[in-house]
This record gives sequence, structure tokens and C-alpha cells, in this order.
Amino acid sequence: MKRIGWIVALAGCGFLALGTADPQNVSTAARKPQAEAARKVEELHVKISEWSVPTKGAHPHDPAVGADGALWFTEQMMNKIGRLDPATGEFKEYPLKVKNSGPHGLVADSDGNIWFTGNFAGYIGKLDPKAGAVTEYKMPDAKAEDPHTAVFDARGILWFTVQVGNFVGRLDPKTGKVELKAVPTADARPYGIQMNSAGIPFFCEFGTNKLASIDPKTLAIREYPLPEGTRPRRLAIDAQDRVYFTDYQQGHLGRLDPRTGEVKLWESPSGSKSNPYGIVIAPDGMVWYSESGVMPNTVVRFDPKTKTFAKTTIPSGGRTVRNMAATKDGRIYLACSGVDKVGVVTLD
Repeated sequence: MKRIGWIVALAGCGFLALGTADPQNVSTAARKPQAEAARKVEELHVKISEWSVPTKGAHPHDPAVGADGALWFTEQMMNKIGRLDPATGEFKEYPLKVKNSGPHGLVADSDGNIWFTGNFAGYIGKLDPKAGAVTEYKMPDAKAEDPHTAVFDARGILWFTVQVGNFVGRLDPKTGKVELKAVPTADARPYGIQMNSAGIPFFCEFGTNKLASIDPKTLAIREYPLPEGTRPRRLAIDAQDRVYFTDYQQGHLGRLDPRTGEVKLWESPSGSKSNPYGIVIAPDGMVWYSESGVMPNTVVRFDPKTKTFAKTTIPSGGRTVRNMAATKDGRIYLACSGVDKVGVVTLD
């Protein structure tokens, strides 16, 4: 089942999207937004620098910004965690002791440790780069076989999704305690997860047409329905706590305002088959994402103020940018899975 879930995630195979009533008991049919067509799409003037990962077949999955500004990434198919210093081009790789861990999502803590999800082996890992030591935190339920994406809250608690297992979880690094909460919708496939300014985790339900949040005190899950057929895969949250998401199924950039339930959709520049995937919001408020359904893959920037798009292609082709990370100075980190490269986008 674990490997089946991995194949589904890589191939983007479809699940039936189910419409539901929204949180305010207003019918989704009455609220269903029409996707706005992209206005004239401008050329995105950026520099994209790419480096080949030392280990071939690594399939770099998720990037993260380390406490030192380095580009960290998971080597999902070669059981390693990698680090690139973009200033020098120097790589360092850390093999994992648990065989076939399938490292997937990762995030850095304030002490410089790198936390990752052991997607094939049912655990969360903590890498201490200075010592090279890895600590494993096993899932307390065998059904939570595939921890997926992780994020820290302001208190240092690690929150994560479990895609095939259909859970959202949290881990307290001080005690090592792991708690799991089942998602109400069956086969919701919890995927991308991010934190809003109030410390509330929001996550995508990739197997259906919903976003959701989880109360950090009670662990109660609230679901937010999206238009029928939408499949949100990754998300990013802006300074106003609006949730931007990539609609992988129908080729939209979407936005949910959790306070009102309002949903807006914009057609992605490359159309309905563009498969938008990795997404991040830069410190200046610009929304960045990649279209994985076109070759070469694109990097797209959306300006929320003008509702305009700009895009460019990835020199290597990308072959699926599954996630992105933004540095404090506005650079965008990429992991280009299918070509075994990692990259940095800077304004030209």
C-alpha cells in the first residue's frame, strides 16, 4: 500500500472529486467561482541556476532553506539528505541508516537541525548536520505508513501530513511524543501543509476537492470545500492568511479566504493540462509556482495586486518541481526531481 501511494503521488493519478456543503451551509453550486482567464502573460525575467546532485537517480523531492541559508533537499530514491551551498556550489550528502526510508518532505528548525519524513518507512527523522547523527521517531499507528510533508509552528512543534494513512500528525521534539488525527473525509490524501499567522496548520486534501485546517489545541479538523473537480496539491499562505493552492487536476491557481469561505480560481498560463504543483510565497508577497504538465516545466510568478502572471521555462526541463522554498532575500529554491538537479531562482 505504501508503494502504491508513492506511485500515485508520482504519477498524479486521478481520484474522484466529491462536492460537499461548505462550512457556512451555503451550497457549493451557488458559490462555485468561475476561473478567471489569465491576462496577458509576461516573460519572467529571472536567472535560474541549476546544479546536478552528486548521486545519480537521487530523485530530489522537497527543498528547504537551512538556518544557514543553504539549500537542503531530500534524495528520495537514494536514501540520503543533501545540502548545497549556492554560493560555492559545494554539496554534502548524509546517508540514512534506515534502509529504504524514502525521504520526502523536510524542514529546518531554528537550531540548524533538518527534519524529514521517512515516506517509505513510517517515521519522522531529525538530522544533526554537525554530528551527522539521525534520530528516528516512529509512527504510533501502523496505518500511518507514509509521513509526507512537514512544517514547524512558532512553538517548535512539528506538524505533518500522512497521505495514504489519511492522518494529520504532530511531534513534540522536546518529548518525542507523536499524536495522530484521522481526517474526516475517507481517502482525502492529506498532502501539502503550511502554518498561518495564528499558528493554525492548513493542509490540502489531494484526494478530494477540499482544503482543511486543524485546531492546534483540540486537534479538531475543519474542512473547506472547493469547486467540484479541484484537486489541491500544495499550498502557501500569505500575510493576510489567505490560502493559495495549486489545482493539479484542472490547471488553476486557487485562493481560499478561510474567514469567508470565498474561493477564487485563475487559469494557469499553460492551460488546463498544466498540472500546477510546487508553490511558495516570497517575502514581497509574490506567489511562485511551477507547472509540471508542460515540457519543459515552467516557473510562474503571480502578482496578487494586479492579478497578472509572468512565466519562464526551467533550463533543464525540471521534470516535476514538487515543492519550493523561499529565502529571506527572495530567492526561490527548487528541486527538479526527474533530472536530478536542484536550482535557485533569482531576479534578473
